[in-house]
Amino acid sequence: MSELLGSDLPAVRDQLGREPVTPFTVVARCPGGHPLVIRNRPFDPRGHPFPTLFWLTCPEAVRALSRLESEGWIGRLNDRAREDQPFARELERAHREYALERTRNDPQGRSSGGVGGARAGIKCLHAHYANHLAGGADPVGAWAAARVEPVHPEERPGRVAAVDLGTNSIRLLVASQASGGGLEAFARDMLVTRIGQDVDRTGRIDPEALRRTVDVLARYSRRARALHAERIRVAATQAVREAGNREELERAVRELTGAELRILSGREEAALSFLGATGGLEQPAPYFVLDIGGGSTEFVVGSDRPHAAVSKRIGSVRLTERLVRDDPPSLAELTSMRQLVGRVLDEVEQDVPVQEARTMVAVAGTATTLRAVAADLTFYDPERIHRTWLSLVEVRAVLDRLRRMSTAERAALPVMAPGRADVIVAGAVVLAEVMHRFGFARALVSETDILEGLASELLTAR
Repeated sequence: MSELLGSDLPAVRDQLGREPVTPFTVVARCPGGHPLVIRNRPFDPRGHPFPTLFWLTCPEAVRALSRLESEGWIGRLNDRAREDQPFARELERAHREYALERTRNDPQGRSSGGVGGARAGIKCLHAHYANHLAGGADPVGAWAAARVEPVHPEERPGRVAAVDLGTNSIRLLVASQASGGGLEAFARDMLVTRIGQDVDRTGRIDPEALRRTVDVLARYSRRARALHAERIRVAATQAVREAGNREELERAVRELTGAELRILSGREEAALSFLGATGGLEQPAPYFVLDIGGGSTEFVVGSDRPHAAVSKRIGSVRLTERLVRDDPPSLAELTSMRQLVGRVLDEVEQDVPVQEARTMVAVAGTATTLRAVAADLTFYDPERIHRTWLSLVEVRAVLDRLRRMSTAERAALPVMAPGRADVIVAGAVVLAEVMHRFGFARALVSETDILEGLASELLTAR
């Protein structure tokens, strides 16, 4: 799920010169942050097919592609496709992959055709270039990129890509060092592939979960390269740490990125979360950073750097797989989760001086989603969530609301990421119990976390 900021709505309206026809998210950005490529829903609000999944919106890029079209390149490339069989096969594969990618949001989306709605050949260079920038293996888009880039004179080297391969989701950040400090992001994405499915029970990565994850990683790697990331780092957390059959994943990472998979220890994960969450934070230190993941939860305390950290095996996916059988969860299941979390927090108290912290910072999908639900947002807007306060009263109220809903009802909430609805209750239990145990009436919710920590570390290592 690529991101959508509240400020993107008027920006895209200005770029297009009209209201967008269908809801969208932003797949790639230009320097300065304005949208470069958006991802449209495959159907408009009236249910009519919308053929162009990836749409080029940056006016400078649009003009550059229009110049190529005015020079007759659509016709010449179609001629090439008739004469050059390897090129034709690559183009046909691009159409198939585009149609399949459209089904990620709607199973019926494939019926709308391939790149830009075409089922064969080339009808729009803009659509092919947008597909290339979004991570599609598109020979026409790559050809166009070689002829129009750099689109912006201010583009400069120094971009990196970080991929956080978590138990529940895989996330991408393409970024460079911002001139005023911090990071400038050119792409953010998150998809739930749940590589940790049943790892707690079997100790092995499920073949289908591996396939889902590697498919997304391949697209992320192509997008990072299309956006000129010089290096790609993939870091895996709890589920992969525990899996006894990670060789195939390691091989895929090596082939797709040219780098080795980095398997983070619990302490490394906690330290990177702390780095991402507290950079530039103007709140009283020491900080207590809580990172609720799918397979584990990290507890870390520090000021300018971590002083104490521990990782515990109480992630939202793990708790759900172990203790939840009913939908919605029964009161007995909620009690079991609370009791298990309580026993783990007894151990945390021995390892991390949480009581010394003056500011609690909650990161990752559980906390940000609960904040979005508490705020009754009509869509998930990171600008409305990042570094805002979430009280324990609100956490308990949202938890009570969510635990009464079925998974399908939770999934229908406009701020619920696909694939999170079945585990969000367990994550909320962890957050509520931690805040209560350690006496925090509120937590500062952060959109920046281990992903920004990985990117910052990679940029510092230049």
